[in-house]
Amino acid sequence: MQTRRSFLQTAAASVLAAPAIVRGQNLNSKLQIAGIGCEGKGWSDIHEMSSHERVAFSGFTDVDLSRTEKVRMLAPDAPVFQDYREMMSELGDRIDAVTVSTPDHMHAYIGLDVMRQGKHVYCQKPLTHNVWEARQMALQAKKSNVITRLGNQIHSHEFYRTCVQAIQSGTIGKVKEVHSWCGATGHGKSFHISRPKNLAEVPATLNWNLWVGVAPMRPYGDWKVYHPWGWRDWQDFGNGALGDFGCHILDPVFTALKINQAPVEFTADHTGMNDEVWPAQTTVKYIFPGTELTSGQTFPITWYDGGRLPKTSGSHLPKFEGLPSSGSLFIGENGSIVLPHVGELRVYPETIVEKIDGQNHYHGWVDGCITGNQPSDGFDYGGPLTEAVLLGNIAVRYRDTKLTWDPGTMRITNHDEANQWLRRDYRDGWDIKSVE
Repeated sequence: MQTRRSFLQTAAASVLAAPAIVRGQNLNSKLQIAGIGCEGKGWSDIHEMSSHERVAFSGFTDVDLSRTEKVRMLAPDAPVFQDYREMMSELGDRIDAVTVSTPDHMHAYIGLDVMRQGKHVYCQKPLTHNVWEARQMALQAKKSNVITRLGNQIHSHEFYRTCVQAIQSGTIGKVKEVHSWCGATGHGKSFHISRPKNLAEVPATLNWNLWVGVAPMRPYGDWKVYHPWGWRDWQDFGNGALGDFGCHILDPVFTALKINQAPVEFTADHTGMNDEVWPAQTTVKYIFPGTELTSGQTFPITWYDGGRLPKTSGSHLPKFEGLPSSGSLFIGENGSIVLPHVGELRVYPETIVEKIDGQNHYHGWVDGCITGNQPSDGFDYGGPLTEAVLLGNIAVRYRDTKLTWDPGTMRITNHDEANQWLRRDYRDGWDIKSVE
């Protein structure tokens, strides 16, 4: 078995083959990472990366400089910027890779830009704000030949990896249907929410123009209305509970069942919404093409959030068996599996399954950047996963209407009006170009 020391020796020997590793200036043979977004999940990503012995930080960016205190202490010699474009221009070849931990609406603008500059990218989930952007990110990653990874770190957790192995080894036979749910109430809480009328002054540490970025300009609201936490509520910036948790909870479903195609149709129900915020509770019913691990030519996956739960009738669960607050229920021909969100799977009828060790998701990306070997959960996988999640949010806009999808033409084929939500109109000066 290859030890950590022998791996690093091998990695060092192959460093010149890595597609974007700095040559010549990288005298300490470390991967030079720049962090874009420095607090919240941004800090978590940066801090986890810092524990890898082959990582150094070349710079940091946050549109709110008050949120850079931790990274300044982590790497005192690394310069701090408010505009990532200035950082990329100034540091240039001193950057090998970047972490992107901003609100959803800026993922694609930043991610595409830095990949076009030959940088490896670790980007938070959902990969993008809309379906077209997700497709562009996957295409650009391939074109630029860079190492990418989606920031749904539970992909590498022992619980999720064990469930994937159990499904693929036939523990419950071919899978007939899956139900996945998130206990969190949709971020909008109520579809009556509208923009705040009493506006506060923009903090001196925050560049509001950079924060809004590609989205239509609006006045700064107040602390937590949009920044730093409330943005997931708002359709212009986030994707609600489905966008927040879908790429986590649906990830082991996609991985276990080897889903590599988009849904062919999808329908949504919810508790009500306006043109500003997402619903408090939603249900999205997807139909996917079947795979070698599913029964039938097509295969249903149903998503629930806001406290909605699936019925367990038709599964192998005992009549009064409860479900976790978030997770997935796999119903197979010979049994059922309940996989809690970050919890140990339960098999019905009870069966002993082989436990699979977890991996460090962050270190796996770093190792990939050093060796040039793409780990699982790259944008070739995260792009289609994000597409499926965001197609569900288009269905949310047309409650109780079945939408059919052609992934080849990237068109909703039975409802032309719905195609307007596949991409957005970008604010002047913030256009995103197609991958050619």
